[in-house]
Amino acid sequence: MPFVNVQTIKGMMNPEQKKELLRRMTDLIVEIEGKGDPEFRRSVWVRIDEHEPEQWSLGGMQPTAEAIAAKFSSPKAS
Repeated sequence: MPFVNVQTIKGMMNPEQKKELLRRMTDLIVEIEGKGDPEFRRSVWVRIDEHEPEQWSLGGMQPTAEAIAAKFSSPKAS
């Protein structure tokens, strides 16, 4: 029973992006660990943990939420 935990910055993904990430991560685990067996999907757990920007450090610096969004968010995140 695989468990996948995705750590991200709060507000970087909208609900549709989260849903797509959960689906695609599950598909990947089924393909690799489950060897493509569709029954394996029922045992795959994927979780997204969102954390406030202040809880992150990038290169030893604590970037603002705006700086993180400007550098890393996708155009679809709006």
